Amino acid sequence: MEVGKRRTGWPGATYSRVVPGASGRVLVVDDNKVIRQLIRVNLELEGIEVVTAADGAECLEVVHQVRPDLVTLDVVMPRLDGLRTAARLRTDPRTSHLPLVIVSACTQYEIESGLDVGVDAFLAKPFEPGELVRLVQRLMLGPLGRVRGPGDAEPAAGHAGG
Repeated sequence: MEVGKRRTGWPGATYSRVVPGASGRVLVVDDNKVIRQLIRVNLELEGIEVVTAADGAECLEVVHQVRPDLVTLDVVMPRLDGLRTAARLRTDPRTSHLPLVIVSACTQYEIESGLDVGVDAFLAKPFEPGELVRLVQRLMLGPLGRVRGPGDAEPAAGHAGG
């Protein structure tokens, strides 16, 4: 159903859908349109508003207008890869607090490089949609996901890479 979908005024393939009563906003950055749509649909089903960008350069162009609560980044993308994008987001005082999730193959190099630039979590492709949703919700709950509410279990093994 196409009701509620709209193209934003931002350049490129940025996509946004207004979700009434949204519980947060996520900026999904991936050069693969199918992956962007998969992440978007699964998060929107949980009441999370989603904006997409096709690469790191587009992410940096729109992040200040979008004001997301969390950013997911693929690593291998044209123009500006996910690790360099994460580094730039961390050095900008306006985005240094944003939880960052690498959604990629999650090689040892990507994990070590991601940790070096301040990435908060890693989700290996291919991923289970439920695992994606739980990770995003957990990270949006508290400052950089470090504060868990009463009754929250320890994170499932494997959520942070490997």
